[in-house]
Amino acid sequence: MNKKQLVLDAVTNKQTQRAPWVPFVGCHAASLLDNVTAEQFFKDGDLIVKGVKKAVELYDPDGIPVLFDLQLEAEALGCKLRYADDNPPSVVTHPLEDGVKLEDLKVPTINDGRFALVMKATKQLCDDLGNDIAMYGLITGPYTLALHLMGTEIFYEMIDDPDHVMEVLEFCNKVCIACADMYIDAGCDVIAVVDPMTSQISPDSFEEFVLPYVKQVFNHISDRKKLSSLFVCGDAKKNIEVMSRCECDNISIDENIPLEYVIDICKKRNVSVGGNIKLTVTMLFGSVQDNINDAMNCMAIGGTKGYILSPGCDMPYATPVDNVLAISAVAHGQMPESIVSQSSLDGIEVVIPDYKTEKKVIVDVVTLDSASCAPCQYMMEAVKAACAGLEEDVEYVEHKIKDKESVVFMMKLGVSNIPTIVIDGEIRYISIVPSVKQLRENIEKAIELKSK
Repeated sequence: MNKKQLVLDAVTNKQTQRAPWVPFVGCHAASLLDNVTAEQFFKDGDLIVKGVKKAVELYDPDGIPVLFDLQLEAEALGCKLRYADDNPPSVVTHPLEDGVKLEDLKVPTINDGRFALVMKATKQLCDDLGNDIAMYGLITGPYTLALHLMGTEIFYEMIDDPDHVMEVLEFCNKVCIACADMYIDAGCDVIAVVDPMTSQISPDSFEEFVLPYVKQVFNHISDRKKLSSLFVCGDAKKNIEVMSRCECDNISIDENIPLEYVIDICKKRNVSVGGNIKLTVTMLFGSVQDNINDAMNCMAIGGTKGYILSPGCDMPYATPVDNVLAISAVAHGQMPESIVSQSSLDGIEVVIPDYKTEKKVIVDVVTLDSASCAPCQYMMEAVKAACAGLEEDVEYVEHKIKDKESVVFMMKLGVSNIPTIVIDGEIRYISIVPSVKQLRENIEKAIELKSK
């Protein structure tokens, strides 16, 4: 069977000969080129083409995204970005928070921001690869885009001024549809709406502030005769049922949610599922054997009807090639010639602070990386704001699980989901961004308790 058709059949919840393999190659594609940083990659259409083609050559995928950049739309709308050598860019300013009026924002066209170079690269990749493999076009979901524009004020305004939030979401919806059209016109087969910040809100809020808008996007994609997927990361288990009603063809998740749970919910609505290979513990830091085991486990749970084998999100820049090759081999029913059984975490020693004897309250924030993960970024912003003025009594530390020591630290603390806030060793906020007011109150209580 044609590899592209294998993906299309799986997305539409049909029986397939095997689970298709779709590596979410983002900035990792830059690492496959000689001396190319992530920043250079995201700003150069020729490098995007070369990087994706190199990933296809190495990893033999059945489908692949042309780009994994959730800041493309935000940048075109006036958000300033911080670029990095080994991460996707991150949003550092929020126009609506800085005084720009919503009516002054215009839906981006191909002539705005980096869209021209990205769409040129997309068309070339679709022309060169699209007959054989399924090409994914990724757009930033309306809720995450609204948060990029508004900053964390969106969480307060959902309560205090919901009508304004909905006005912003209406605008973001128009942006999503325009961007979906650009990718469709360039030749993409599957349009993925990537909305990671939806893991931070309740099912009721999802129903009110997300469902009506993403439905419009997915219906538009369907009207254009293309397939759709909803990407979410973080502990979004509470929202899977309402997500299954978004009228998308597929839902893709990360390791924070049990794969079998998502499949059980989604199959009732004929929605296919993808994802769940662990990004850091397995792909970045694990051994070849760890990657084989993880892939085989996912394939055993997912089966061969309506399941796509893929990582939980875009692969870290430094993901070892051998680990991805191992997953690819398993996906194609092969086994790598050599297997390294020792985990790369073995022998790493990390000391957990004795929180009771520390002079300061310690706020540990376990993230994927706040420079590349939107929920992690906004959680760190909330922590920084809540700790402002309390520096004599509080210390906050980000533990990026792209670092091996942070993975061990996370395991010793008993943290199982990211992002998570831990206050003096007590897990307090799991995969949800608290209000600054609420977080500060809890920190102040910890300070008071320590002073007794």
